[in-house]
Amino acid sequence: MTTQNPKAADLKDISVEEKLRALYEMQSIDAEVDRIKTLRGELPLEVQDLEDEIVGLDTRISNLNTEVSELGDTITKKKQEIKEADLLIKKYEAQQSNVRNNREFDSISKEIEFQKLEIELCEKRIKEFTVEVANKKTLIEKSEVVLADKKADLEAKKSELDAIVSETQLEENKLSDKSEEYRTKIEDRLINAYTRIRSNARNGLAVVTVDRDACGGCFNKIPPQRQMDIRTRKKIIVCEYCGRILVDRYIVDYDNSIEQADIEAADAKPKRRARKTKE
Repeated sequence: MTTQNPKAADLKDISVEEKLRALYEMQSIDAEVDRIKTLRGELPLEVQDLEDEIVGLDTRISNLNTEVSELGDTITKKKQEIKEADLLIKKYEAQQSNVRNNREFDSISKEIEFQKLEIELCEKRIKEFTVEVANKKTLIEKSEVVLADKKADLEAKKSELDAIVSETQLEENKLSDKSEEYRTKIEDRLINAYTRIRSNARNGLAVVTVDRDACGGCFNKIPPQRQMDIRTRKKIIVCEYCGRILVDRYIVDYDNSIEQADIEAADAKPKRRARKTKE
């Protein structure tokens, strides 16, 4: 047994005209929210970029400190190897004085020479690692200066953003709540279409009025029959050029006062006299 969507059941008694009106009102509210967000400009993105840069610098400094520590351990190890090699040399030199033949003397001499080469190699490595440690410490110092500057910039940007948000957040929350109220009058399928159109439209307008026989979004002419369909408000009609939802300009004129005024203005215009044909 299939269960009916509670929202779909509640929307059965809502006419297409009411849904169109709700869409238009919701669009007006969402456009105002967009305007408020525009006031913040690029600040939110700048704050996010700075936060990402700070995380990157923190990671870099941490990695450099780890490398410096590892190099320090390696230098200590090489120094210990030098001490061990010195002890071996002293040991072999003591053995040299007690050799019984030239063969033993030459063998011990080679061991002494090998340990001296080991010492030279360790000393060379220690010098290289010491230079590398100095370079990494310089990078750490420079990175810490940059990090301090970035943190100061971030605090300034955050303060500026917080000031703007505090001025507009209350209004934005009220508008968002009002927009949600209108969403309850529209089925999910139509809401999803509205959201998709808004995301694809450069100006964020998904619902536009037909003014002077043209779409208010792309300004292409609307055929007379489609204009008539739009005025009757019996079905959802989208622009065949830009895909926006079309409504007539009187959609929010609940008492028809604006429409009546336009009709009266049109009737008041002087009509052209028909030309008399010559007999």
